[in-house]
Amino acid sequence: MRPFTLLIKPTGPDCNIDCKYCFYSRKTDIFGKNAHRMSDAVAEKLVSSYLKLNLPHSSFAFQGGEPTLMGLDFYKKIVDFQRKYAISGQPITNALQTNAILLDDDWCKFLAENNFLVGISLDGPKTYHDTYRLGHTGKGTFDKVMAAIAKCRQHNVQYNILVLLNNINVTHPDEVWDFFMAQKVKFLQFVQCVENDPDTGKIADFSITPTQYADFMCRIFDRWQAHGVRKVSVRSFDSILSHCLGQGHTECTFMPKCADYIVIEHNGGVYCCDFFVEEDAYLGNIMETPIEKLASSPKKRQFNKRKRELPNKCIVCRHYDICRGGCPKDRRIADSDLKMETFFCDSYKKIFDYTLPKIWQLAAEVKAENPPPGP
Repeated sequence: MRPFTLLIKPTGPDCNIDCKYCFYSRKTDIFGKNAHRMSDAVAEKLVSSYLKLNLPHSSFAFQGGEPTLMGLDFYKKIVDFQRKYAISGQPITNALQTNAILLDDDWCKFLAENNFLVGISLDGPKTYHDTYRLGHTGKGTFDKVMAAIAKCRQHNVQYNILVLLNNINVTHPDEVWDFFMAQKVKFLQFVQCVENDPDTGKIADFSITPTQYADFMCRIFDRWQAHGVRKVSVRSFDSILSHCLGQGHTECTFMPKCADYIVIEHNGGVYCCDFFVEEDAYLGNIMETPIEKLASSPKKRQFNKRKRELPNKCIVCRHYDICRGGCPKDRRIADSDLKMETFFCDSYKKIFDYTLPKIWQLAAEVKAENPPPGP
């Protein structure tokens, strides 16, 4: 069977802060408003059933909501289960995407000792971060996040930064870049924030426009080049470079079909994608159906292929090979038709036109430095 990875939501949509732009908090409509916590039985089942497949690589990624709400003991059990069920020599990786509020010395020691890659959500300088990323009391969370990052550095935790571009920080690319460079951040991921307002059906106020996204990323590209492209990883640019090297995209947004991962909710329920945790994308439950059957089910395969259902204007576009229509979730912004072009169509055209000549040149340099082995 085709290899696949796990995106695990052990606390479902529960979170210890109240980000005004969070789309996942609405999933309480599906799971109910009580607290959501993954049981030991579900955790052991997902680890044992996944590792017994002995895939070339076994990847566990924990997200939320806020996954640290499970408590540190839960992740100690996860690691114990992995040790118990791993086949000798089996490659296993763990990742944790978090708001970092709860990361203290004990957490960081554990994460470092067990080689967890930690993604930390941080929207830039305090003014921009505290606009939307608020605690339930309404106070900003910037200072707590920065304290957690200091702990990560102290304990040598591997971490990267995820920046959600909203209508505020997207207009300040230089400030955002300078802030992260001052923090000596080495790995950056910029994610565009665009959602429908559930009350009006229109695009939510905190969303960014295609023009704003394109302008931001083109400016970041300039700063990335000037800083030194080998000194800092910017995920989108790395993905384009990988494509130009003939190795395919590393970001599923631009892959020919949706990525081969499944979402496992706190109750063992499995979905095709975390942007589509809804009835139409429900695959079943790992407590009832073998995980490999869920991951390779006709419904999952059909979901992955839907990314290819594109309008003619995409098929004839000069950037079709590198874009592949973008993420399907962005094709239904203020519209329910997944066959329309992505909301960010104009953004991608401008970004590709601006960056590709220089990235092709960079790809040529990389190839020259790393020639293929001789006969």
